Amino acid sequence: MLPMENQLDLISVGDSTIDIFMQVEQKDTEAVCNLKAEERLICFAYGSKIPVSTYRRIPASGNAANNAIGSARLGLKTVLYTVLGSDQDSLDSKKVFENEGVDVNFISVDPSVGSNLSVVLNYLGERTIFVYHQHKKYNLPMNLPVPKWMYLTSVGPNHQHFHEQILEFIQKTKTKLAFNPGSYQLRDGINLLQPILSLADVLISNKEEAAGLVGNNGADVKQLILELKAKGPACVVITDGANGSFASYDGREIWHAGVSTISPVMEKTGAGDAYSTGFVAALVAGKDLPEAMLWGTMNSTSVVGYIGAREGLLTPLKLQEMIKLYGGEVKPRMV
Repeated sequence: MLPMENQLDLISVGDSTIDIFMQVEQKDTEAVCNLKAEERLICFAYGSKIPVSTYRRIPASGNAANNAIGSARLGLKTVLYTVLGSDQDSLDSKKVFENEGVDVNFISVDPSVGSNLSVVLNYLGERTIFVYHQHKKYNLPMNLPVPKWMYLTSVGPNHQHFHEQILEFIQKTKTKLAFNPGSYQLRDGINLLQPILSLADVLISNKEEAAGLVGNNGADVKQLILELKAKGPACVVITDGANGSFASYDGREIWHAGVSTISPVMEKTGAGDAYSTGFVAALVAGKDLPEAMLWGTMNSTSVVGYIGAREGLLTPLKLQEMIKLYGGEVKPRMV
């Protein structure tokens, strides 16, 4: 185990990907595109050609990557464990991690696989994401250093054995665990995730994910928190889009943080990752629950003002500037 003064703050664990962003403008598509807001559908004429106004390729993306980079920017000593290929996309991603100050010594390279890919369609400020996952084999490195916290997030299918390794590591090292499950993990269902949930110091999900986990789509946020608390996590955090975020340690005292109505919004990819990153970073820094919610909200508020999940991630100085600008509007309160 590393000496305490040199101990890592955080290990972020999960997939990384390449993001391709395509901006579609309403003025260019009004004849062939129809946003059905009440159904949350974007409809394009079948067989048509849709103009794209801007295009960007962003390596080193994905839930774990966003968390690792965001945590490093906030001053945490951060390691990333992910599996990359030997293709150019993977090499580009690794270079970004290095430039951002993330420790890459425990990244695994599998020459038999390429990079994951997400194509993000941005239309009227909301994003729709097409996701391609490579089938990667995750095995926690034997020499992984002991951090204060581990952030476990999205990994691909067939991850059950990897979850067992995570559980063994947490139980052995007493590392605190923040769990932000990805789509394949959510598909496991509440029973298969129970061992992870029972050891989690923090569980973070959005409202739709939480409802799917407990099988109660009609539940309000307070009920979802109670049902998830019953599965064992010490703290439950639920984000709910424009309704802000909710968090609780005991299921009775529930805190709510709002969302700024005056900050600029460009594109919403990475908002959830930014919130989770700020929230956990505050806990690593010894902050209380309301302050952690404020950090998360400010990080998310900044990210949605840019295209992509990384550009708006905050440094400590920028965090304080955001709090001065918008903190009063979104101040967490007990509900």
